[in-house]
Amino acid sequence: MLRAMADSPPRLVWATDLHLNFLTETGVRAFARRLGERTPAAVVVTGDTGEATDVCGLLATLSAHVDAPIAFVLGNHDYYFGSVPEVRASVRALCETNARLTWLPAVDALPLAPDLALVGVDGWGDARLGDVRGSGVWLNDFRMIAELRHLFRDALIARLNALGDAEAQSLAPRLERTLARYPNVVVATHVPPFAEACWHEGRISDPDWLPYFTCKAVGDVLLDAADRHPDRHLVVLCGHTHGQGTAHLRPNLVVHTGPATYGAPAFRPIDLDALRHATPAGPAD
Repeated sequence: MLRAMADSPPRLVWATDLHLNFLTETGVRAFARRLGERTPAAVVVTGDTGEATDVCGLLATLSAHVDAPIAFVLGNHDYYFGSVPEVRASVRALCETNARLTWLPAVDALPLAPDLALVGVDGWGDARLGDVRGSGVWLNDFRMIAELRHLFRDALIARLNALGDAEAQSLAPRLERTLARYPNVVVATHVPPFAEACWHEGRISDPDWLPYFTCKAVGDVLLDAADRHPDRHLVVLCGHTHGQGTAHLRPNLVVHTGPATYGAPAFRPIDLDALRHATPAGPAD
């Protein structure tokens, strides 16, 4: 994983799968204050901040206590009890009125340094890796997100394929434009884009779970970009699995998957040099 900064103020703080809706309002504010006390230059959140009914309020609370830009993507839980277009419309409206918040899929890139920029895409478990037809896994997503409810398996697979394709189509042109300008690019996404990055309890998820915990369409975009730009360095930050691990897909493409625990949100201050060079991680905060 990434090396945390020890002796100097953090330039970037990464958080994933916060699930702040599992906390009381007092707990959310306490976490937000603790995050703000690290005086980051920027914060990146890789999805699952809350649910459709509260994600905007939770993001606004974070922004009220953090004197820095907060760049984020949405995770599957952020759509629970809602629909994809409705949640995205609400998030866009929030960002239009809150200058500290940026939903990364709505912008080309967020510069972090003269040679380093952040790009983001939500990602989606797109049912392309693992054994989707033999899997007995049935996620809460399939009854709690409007677009996925009441679908039989073939229709569900087709819908998940389409959602993954849309994420890849969103990322590809923005990533290409960013790579043309910056030698180092960080890609924030919720769903691991490769099986090798789908960590759970210290190992790669088995074929029953992989279809819903990887986004192959986004992974294909990343591999293509890394292969066509061997002089560029790509670092991916993702979550979703609640497991920690690092996968090196190419000499210039590394994926860090962040751990998470319900009811115990955490964040990691990161040295920007660690985003230019793959280095070991420090502990969570």
